[in-house]
Amino acid sequence: MKLIDARKDHYRKLAHEEGYRSRSSYKLKELNKSYRIIGPGYFVLDLGCAPGGWTQVATKLVGNKGKVMGVDTSFVEEIPGVHILKASVDSDYIAEEVFSFFGKKVNAVICDLSPQVTGNWAIDHSRQISLNYAAEKIMEKVLEKKGNALFKVFDGEYSNEFYQFMKKKFSKSKLTKPKASRKPSSELYCTCLGYSN
Repeated sequence: MKLIDARKDHYRKLAHEEGYRSRSSYKLKELNKSYRIIGPGYFVLDLGCAPGGWTQVATKLVGNKGKVMGVDTSFVEEIPGVHILKASVDSDYIAEEVFSFFGKKVNAVICDLSPQVTGNWAIDHSRQISLNYAAEKIMEKVLEKKGNALFKVFDGEYSNEFYQFMKKKFSKSKLTKPKASRKPSSELYCTCLGYSN
């Protein structure tokens, strides 16, 4: 148990020291280093962006020529240069907002969505996967051909079904667990490269 606490504290402490809003920033950094989901100059849509840790990382990765837009139902404190939209992934106007901000399709969609956790795993898992399907519908409208995507997945009964569904749409996909994820955590990340639609 002590080892888990130490690791948890390590990323939390690091986030505090380096000015990131959440320890999950390191999951994106690690996955991007391995798979290069986001690169300089990219236009990135971050779904389920609160409190903004992934958005901060994405902003650094895209640099001056890139652009980032974050979407969440919760309030997200301003991040310089980022357009934050307070909306649910079920909202039907998100694609419209994306095009009015970016002026074109995006190079990457990243999605770290979680439901309000009830503590009942079956319910939480199925809710999280259904949020991912809603996010995927947005992705279909806004992601350019050969673009990349990243989805958090609560591992369980429907996770493989979601993975297989995504796999058909990309030239490469992989379910992986970054080191920055807590050992007992059942979250996985579905990395999708080369959108074929």
